[in-house]
Amino acid sequence: MSRRRGGTMSESFKYELARELGFAEKVDREGWGAITTKEAGNMVKRALQIAERASRKGD
Repeated sequence: MSRRRGGTMSESFKYELARELGFAEKVDREGWGAITTKEAGNMVKRALQIAERASRKGD
């Protein structure tokens, strides 16, 4: 039994990342379920980079 939890990224942030990474049109056409595991991983990696940079600015 699979259980989906609500994500911690806002829709607008996810879309911003998808646009930056070059697959926003795929999301527009087919929805978030159409992205590959690699694309999802790249989104997470980029989100972590952004968060790390933001936390360094706060130091």
